[in-house]
Amino acid sequence: MLPSSTVENYLKAIYLGVSSDRSVGGLLPMGQLAGALGVAPGTATTMVKALAESGLVHYEPYAGVALTEAGGKLAALVVRRHRVIELFLVQVVGYRWDDVHEEAEQLEHAVSDRLIDRMDEMLGRPAVDPHGDPIPDPEGVVKPQPAQTLLSCPLHVPVTITRVIDQDKMFLRFIENHHLKPGESIEVEDRDAASDSVRVRGRDEQRITIGTRAASKLLVQVTTAAVLLLAGLVAPAAAQTAPFAITDNSFFVEEAFNQEPGVFQNIVGARLMSGGVWEASFTQEWPVVTHAHQVSFTVSSLRVDGHAGVGDVMINYRWQAADERVLAPAFSPRVSLILPTGNAPKGLGAGSPGWQVNLPFSKQLGDTYVHWNAGFTHLPAADAEGTEHNLFTPHVALSGIWRLRPMVNLMLESLVAWEQVIDAGPPRRQTVVTFAPGVRTGWDAGDAQTVVGVALPATFSTGTPSLGVFAYFSYELPFTR
Repeated sequence: MLPSSTVENYLKAIYLGVSSDRSVGGLLPMGQLAGALGVAPGTATTMVKALAESGLVHYEPYAGVALTEAGGKLAALVVRRHRVIELFLVQVVGYRWDDVHEEAEQLEHAVSDRLIDRMDEMLGRPAVDPHGDPIPDPEGVVKPQPAQTLLSCPLHVPVTITRVIDQDKMFLRFIENHHLKPGESIEVEDRDAASDSVRVRGRDEQRITIGTRAASKLLVQVTTAAVLLLAGLVAPAAAQTAPFAITDNSFFVEEAFNQEPGVFQNIVGARLMSGGVWEASFTQEWPVVTHAHQVSFTVSSLRVDGHAGVGDVMINYRWQAADERVLAPAFSPRVSLILPTGNAPKGLGAGSPGWQVNLPFSKQLGDTYVHWNAGFTHLPAADAEGTEHNLFTPHVALSGIWRLRPMVNLMLESLVAWEQVIDAGPPRRQTVVTFAPGVRTGWDAGDAQTVVGVALPATFSTGTPSLGVFAYFSYELPFTR
């Protein structure tokens, strides 16, 4: 049988069907072949029998059809022509990637393999067409492309889209409009079996939810950097990386975790320092509808130089910019408004409105949690002995928390602040370093959690270090369920 457009279409349909998930035991069912070609089952069976007599296919009645070696090579060359033409039309002629399939369907039967080879050379011997489909070489050989779909790739790991298995124009335009074309880097954040949906995070932190049928048509590969990190970090810790039972209960170094929807937290901390100086605070944290937004307030009282009373109040907003993932930390920047409610002449407050910014990051590494922060406090009109000063204090912080038991953690927190000191002359900068070893424990009662802890902070600046004791209490409970 001499090659013709009809023969080539049948061979190509069998080639594509057997290489997909539609084959059964290496055989493409006749009903599926007929459906792919848009012909009646009887017509497809008649043609397949003729192809079998020509040695191009192997046909098993009531089972299906597969290509012989000769038929497979011929089919691969047809696929090669089709995919080279598609890429040529996009890169050279200027066609859109969703407009080339029908054109290539016609041209693949009219051009010679010599012309295809020249086009292939002109394009730089590409490995894939505009949709990421592999291009067979002149011998009909296709290099293997290990890939996974969005339904099977790992969660929270950067992957690169490599292929779109659908030529429908509307689907391709949907893919393009949402930046899901081959070459785009994305992460699968969640799969919901109940709603048959997959949530993806892509370019510019854009999030989109697609159905599982669409997700099955997008093939991806884990990026090279992610593979290296997964090999170096994830595999050694896989056997022990259970979530921490206590997560958002550090004493001095802020974590990057907002409250879950429907749950609020009450925190009390008290610190007794050398010379009878003490400070206590109460903080209450509330989610705003979703996990992404949280508001809180902090009220403090203190005793300094023999005077005791209420200190300045802070109103806080924190945004969960990024949840913790396998290869990335959680990140939740906070901005706070400082209200001058304390008595400044008695040393109980700054005497000036101000604001504070903090950038907390958190990452679990096996049985260790690491938190690190950077930020500043700005008081534009701080009161010092009746004189206003514009004070700006940057700070950094780092802590390590070790899990001894599910509800027992050892802690070592450290903070460095570059405070401005006001004395006889203009404000001068002073480095203040605090180290605070501690321990915390807790227990769950239904949906509520109680955490208690103690630390021994030591502060160093000039002169004798200031030693102290810090006590911590937290009660977290739901308010909507």
